[in-house]
Amino acid sequence: MPLLWAIRELAGLPGTKYGCGIAQCGACTVHLNGTAVRSCQVKVSAAAQQNITTIEGLSNDNSHPVQKAWLAEQVPQCGYCQSGQIMAAVALLKKNPNPTDKDIDSAMAGNICRCGTYPRIRKAIKTAAQMMANAPTN
Repeated sequence: MPLLWAIRELAGLPGTKYGCGIAQCGACTVHLNGTAVRSCQVKVSAAAQQNITTIEGLSNDNSHPVQKAWLAEQVPQCGYCQSGQIMAAVALLKKNPNPTDKDIDSAMAGNICRCGTYPRIRKAIKTAAQMMANAPTN
């Protein structure tokens, strides 16, 4: 069984979307031990005993900086790809807290948005990076 179906059907977390089923669109992106993966291609057995984070796990109130930036920059249109886009963006910013346009384009390649909101996605990632850089540290 693909991890995607376990997440959606068994765990009851519908935020991770089914898009293509062949790891080409990014709608099913989740984090497996902090790395962005396409859950439609990860077997449940390979994810057992691993740390899995879905869009629901980022925050329970849309307070994650990437979620805030997505709203501030009005990224979503239809919204179908957004959970996968956000999860890929979070993984990028974890690795690279100050990405260039080229870094963003490279990291987000393969996350398909049929509405074409790519310029807003790039802007939101930069906004989130600024929010994270300016956040007080404890």
